[in-house]
Amino acid sequence: MNIYRVGGAVRDRLLGRPSSDVDYVVVGATPEQMVASGYRPVGKDFPVFLHPHTNAEYALARTERKTAPGYHGFAFNADPSVTLEEDLERRDLTINAMAEDVAGGLVDPYGGARDLEARVLRHVSPAFAEDPVRILRVARFLARFASLGFSIADETMQLMRGMVVAGEVDHLVPERVWAETRKALTEATPSAYLRSLRECGALKVLFPEIDALYGVPQRAEYHPEIDTGIHNEMVIDMAARLAPGDDLIGFCAMTHDLGKALTPAGELPKHIMHEERGVAPLQALAARLRVPNEHAELGVLCCRLHLLAHRIFELRPQTLLGLIEKLDAFRKPQRLEQFITVCEADKRGRLGMTESGYAQGDFLRAAFAAAVAVKASEFVAAGLLGPAIAEAMREQRIRVLATLKATTTLSASDQ
Repeated sequence: MNIYRVGGAVRDRLLGRPSSDVDYVVVGATPEQMVASGYRPVGKDFPVFLHPHTNAEYALARTERKTAPGYHGFAFNADPSVTLEEDLERRDLTINAMAEDVAGGLVDPYGGARDLEARVLRHVSPAFAEDPVRILRVARFLARFASLGFSIADETMQLMRGMVVAGEVDHLVPERVWAETRKALTEATPSAYLRSLRECGALKVLFPEIDALYGVPQRAEYHPEIDTGIHNEMVIDMAARLAPGDDLIGFCAMTHDLGKALTPAGELPKHIMHEERGVAPLQALAARLRVPNEHAELGVLCCRLHLLAHRIFELRPQTLLGLIEKLDAFRKPQRLEQFITVCEADKRGRLGMTESGYAQGDFLRAAFAAAVAVKASEFVAAGLLGPAIAEAMREQRIRVLATLKATTTLSASDQ
């Protein structure tokens, strides 16, 4: 029995990056030997075991053979005769097909270290084409490593295109598409995920609502980047910068402008009512991928209301309070900050505006603080009952927001 550290932990050590992704491969052992040594079996499709003390995962070396379309159609062989090289050959990318022995020696039969140095994502073998999930994984890894100068090897991109043409992507189940997308949205450059999928043709299959944004023009005075698809990429990258690792913010940023793909050609480059037009495609995407309710609900709110945030200094006090109420911020105050972050990403995700401020967010925070400070207790003490209390609170909140707006306007005029 020989044990090797494999995959992400080896890759990240060579890159000088921290890693929590530590997996082990066991060569030359049977399931019975693993159990006899105290390991606990957990694998369903192939033998995976938990270490008796550390709970780390140890998988028996295995090969796999394609038996049907999609990523479930595989037969596995975990015989003790399977070598480490055979196990590494079934992996997706060369940079993930390296191992370390117990002494720390590198085992790199497919040139992973060389590709790390060259900043290239390259498939290990033609067997890559048998698993459509690998298209999503390559795109996700580019989202993680694009900032380090990585790119996808030409031959790998060509293979990905062939997989799309062959219909392999059609067999991806929604849960797996969302799982990989969710991870991509937590990476440093999620735009690379969309670009990679678009380049190989998978974006049109998996995310037609997003693919439709490319080539749609916007008004240059507001969007110097012009192309709505490029704007969307810039927004999700800004969201990743403002809220690192937050896939909820990333999802809302990615879907906030879907209505622009539905603007009638005669109205372009204006996008009147794109906020409301975007709700239906957003809900369709969310339902198809079975995204969490929290993501779908906040996504719809950001889609419908983001222009109100941008124009917040122009809003009447009643409309300003209505915005806060539509966000349900009095019951869910975290939504206010999430909404502001998405709106700021939208504003700053434009050519030449990445370092601009977002005073609208500060004003909305101040407005919410002023409104939430109005308490029911003062109206109860005044003898009001039932609905009269709520009505009095709303009227008072409108008054305090009017005062805040007037004060803010005067302060701005003095500068």
